[in-house]
Amino acid sequence: MNPYEALPGEAFWRTAVTSRAPLEIGPLWQPKWPIGPETRIAAFGSCFARHFGRVLRARGFSFVDAEPAPTPLPEAERRRLGYDLFSARTGNIYTPRQLLQWLRWASGAAPVPDTFWSRDGRTHDPFRPGIEPDGFASRAEAEASRRTALASLAQALGETDLFVFTLGLNEAWRDKASGLEYPVAPGVCADAFDPARHAFHEHTLGDVLADVSAALDLLAHIRPGVKVLLTVAPGPLIATASGRHVLVATGGCKAILRAAAGEMARRPDCDYFPSFELITSPPFRAMFFAPNLRDVSAFGVEVVMNTFFGALGSAAAAPQAPAAPGPADPECDEAAVEQFAPAP
Repeated sequence: MNPYEALPGEAFWRTAVTSRAPLEIGPLWQPKWPIGPETRIAAFGSCFARHFGRVLRARGFSFVDAEPAPTPLPEAERRRLGYDLFSARTGNIYTPRQLLQWLRWASGAAPVPDTFWSRDGRTHDPFRPGIEPDGFASRAEAEASRRTALASLAQALGETDLFVFTLGLNEAWRDKASGLEYPVAPGVCADAFDPARHAFHEHTLGDVLADVSAALDLLAHIRPGVKVLLTVAPGPLIATASGRHVLVATGGCKAILRAAAGEMARRPDCDYFPSFELITSPPFRAMFFAPNLRDVSAFGVEVVMNTFFGALGSAAAAPQAPAAPGPADPECDEAAVEQFAPAP
């Protein structure tokens, strides 16, 4: 007798994976707590987190949108300006440190910075470089927009029952004086890179664990009883400043984020959803990636979201409207660095 003799088939690669067709592998996830249409869900993080709000609405679930567009706009324009993507107009939040910054500002635990960038006479928010892609007309307008985003984030935090966050990167750029992190390097979207003021930082596993833990603790203080669902963005890095080949850097980045998410999921208030495994694991043979082998295809997104809702049982109603993407999503902030790649 040994410990493996009593294990179910899903515990063995041959029976759970090799002997099954790719789309028959599973179930891969069992939620820790009931999640239903009445559960108020907020979503933030890297680009992949954008899909949650759209599909939740289509399924008739309660998605917290604390910062809707102020005036009627075509869907493509709303999304270009950063509306309808996350539960507040924060733009992409790639690292746990960036999430912690936003939570501290919105809760009053840290002062809101007064840093702004400029380019061609326009003002840009360095913490939301993809918001207003053409820049704000004035610093006052940019400041007002940031205040609105923080108030909306505070509102979303006060309403949500389930906080979904997608971990995207472990590479970041920082302001040396303040230690604050930016979603993209200075000079990519606006301003100019200055090695005397700016520094590259590569988060270790210890860094990520500490920041996620601090973020979850602060969330619990802001909204007692809130639950957190972590995911890891499946898309590879567009570029790396680590000095390593981008393929190797991607493997290191995702290993750190996945390990941190798994460790945090040991907490009773945190769970992990395996979107990363669904897209990147060997049995799926990259079938869910676009031809560039980085972007997740619409089919891949559908498989991930069907897995999510399939685990919820009868609570997951069939889509009330088509869940496939409509107008193309605006590019993620990180995508701006691709323009600097040399010709192949």
